Amino acid sequence: MEMDDRIRYAVERTELIRPPQQKLATFGSTTLSYYVVTGLAENISVIRDGKVVAERPRIVTPSYLVNVEGFSESARKYITMMADEHPHDPGVFYTYKNEPKDMNVISESVSQVIGKLDTRLEEEKNTLSTIIKGVEEFWDVSLLMFMYHLTRNAVSSNVAEFHRRGLLDIDSSGVPKDARIHIEELFDQVARDLSRAPKLVAELNRWGVFPEYQDRFFTLFRGR
Repeated sequence: MEMDDRIRYAVERTELIRPPQQKLATFGSTTLSYYVVTGLAENISVIRDGKVVAERPRIVTPSYLVNVEGFSESARKYITMMADEHPHDPGVFYTYKNEPKDMNVISESVSQVIGKLDTRLEEEKNTLSTIIKGVEEFWDVSLLMFMYHLTRNAVSSNVAEFHRRGLLDIDSSGVPKDARIHIEELFDQVARDLSRAPKLVAELNRWGVFPEYQDRFFTLFRGR
């Protein structure tokens, strides 16, 4: 079976058994616990647990995304095309951090393990945990599907809240109001800790506004 077919097989057999009972926060980060349960052999299961940290969603434009690292070459070509056609169309950009913890092999079937986990989380009234049934070889694909599920369920309410607060408004430089607020937050952070300066510089460059802020930026270092 080719790699693409194997991944497709894993996707088709991934099940979100217990979704979190809370959507992603619009104006803060959200930390969710996950349990990915897979079958290793008959009546032998694997439980992987950890946390997914969803950072505060940011409003971005295609022009901004062109300058973000981490995209494949084909993805970057598509973003560049979008930037050429609609450079200042706002959208919501979600970033996640996976913090894996433990992996345990259990001498029970997948259904037994899931049943016990679900009962425990229900008794704990744990609204920020999820159970995912996956395929052993591609358990991380199952986790990515969960992240996609989170984003899909949150995006409409997040965008509505951004719009209500006027944070989708774009200024004459093609920068959303939300991005201007984020830049101010980064300036405050650098004023307290100069080691955060590279993060501010990167954000200013992604928006193409470093010349606009450069005098203010260099003032932070005077007399230090």
